[in-house]
Amino acid sequence: MAGTSEQFDDRPHVVIIGGGITGLSTAFYLERAARALGQDIRCTIIERDSRLGGKIYTERVTDPEQAGDFIVEGGPDSFVAQKPWAAELAGDLGIAEKLHGSEPATPATYVLCKGKPQPLPEGTMLIVPTRFGPFALSPLISPLGKLRMALDLIIPARQSETDESLADFIRRRLGREALDRLAEPLMSGIHSAECERQSLLATFPRFRDTERRYGSIIRGMIAARKNAPRGNGRATTPFMTLRGGVGALVEALTNQINATVRLGRSVTAIEQTADVGRYQVRLDDGTNLFSDALIVTTPAYITAELVQRLSNDLATALREVRYVSTATVTLCVREADITRKLGGYGVIIPRGENRKINACTISSRKFAGRAPEGYALVRAFVGGSRTPEALELNDQQLIELVQTELRDILGIYAKPSFTRVYRWERGNPQYDVGHIDRIAAIEQLVPQGIHLAGAAYHGVGIPDCVRQGRTIAEMVVSKIAAVIDQDVL
Repeated sequence: MAGTSEQFDDRPHVVIIGGGITGLSTAFYLERAARALGQDIRCTIIERDSRLGGKIYTERVTDPEQAGDFIVEGGPDSFVAQKPWAAELAGDLGIAEKLHGSEPATPATYVLCKGKPQPLPEGTMLIVPTRFGPFALSPLISPLGKLRMALDLIIPARQSETDESLADFIRRRLGREALDRLAEPLMSGIHSAECERQSLLATFPRFRDTERRYGSIIRGMIAARKNAPRGNGRATTPFMTLRGGVGALVEALTNQINATVRLGRSVTAIEQTADVGRYQVRLDDGTNLFSDALIVTTPAYITAELVQRLSNDLATALREVRYVSTATVTLCVREADITRKLGGYGVIIPRGENRKINACTISSRKFAGRAPEGYALVRAFVGGSRTPEALELNDQQLIELVQTELRDILGIYAKPSFTRVYRWERGNPQYDVGHIDRIAAIEQLVPQGIHLAGAAYHGVGIPDCVRQGRTIAEMVVSKIAAVIDQDVL
């Protein structure tokens, strides 16, 4: 059956494949940059799902007991405050007043140690002790392990420019016990990664920079703590979110962009036209779109299928980006049902504890306004590189697994008033050793007129995805404006 082409419109047309936070941010900043340059540019977003937002999914739940509304996050519940781009996007959208940080708690994070949550020592930055008194008294690391960590103060800095795994770096600087008890659950857990394969330079380049500058990451972190801003400003909280959940970003973007949005549509083919840098995008409903710039924000393995006809080498390289699957399971209970009392809101779990969940967070303590008074939302993380077999369970089995684990870890015996399971099949790209060089090689293979962005490339977090979208949007508009100016001349 012959396809239908879009009606003639001589305005430059940018097609964005993927309606997650990267695609939406790209569209928003594309339109803003076009207005600033006086350009009239069309934009179309193609999203195969029935909704926008990708892994950002905020659900408002009314409890069956009529206690009130709960805000449940299916994907990320916050973003790193140190990276400014998500907060800047909120400001550009006019919703900066909704931004707020995590609730103060000392300690905020606990580490499961021999089945019991132990507080992360006060003054610990990432996994590095910057106050020796609290760390010396902590049972998390043995006396010999603490002595080994102290050797970081005299071990020479590595001079090689090559990448190394996070595991190799931590073992070299702080020892195996610090790796097993702290770095693996905390730092690899952020990326759902295997620390033995995780790229230091792509995920924690700050450690390499600190080692070079100070000759010791302990000395470097102590200096960072002394120079850290004081007070209640945005920079002093590690995590930021929005009132109403992270989904408020998606809602504001959806309301403010003027792009044509095609939900529930898949791209079946991308073909080069006679004009270099222009493409015909075929959709599964027979529609044909023509683009002056094509921005692809889908996961790397999906992007590989889309570009296969254009470049087999590019498709092959994209498939080398590894992904793992994860899920979050949220239980709603009463605060009084958490019988193991913790002062904070997060428990990270070392691999050596042999638990079937990777971590858990009391979301309603971490951020205000997530649950009515007297209630708690407890979120567990499963799957990833550590427990992939958990994703083979159905939802009810997954809930029962989490209930069993939380009974042991937090002393929750009560039946939850409601539960939510969110699955993210192949949702987490893995930044394995050599990732930066791998992505540089991919970008060299991308045909003219196509741009790749998203969590697979230059950062997995919301701020990184926003930054990528903004950078590409401004570059595309500048190129289109330059072509138009040249044609006018």
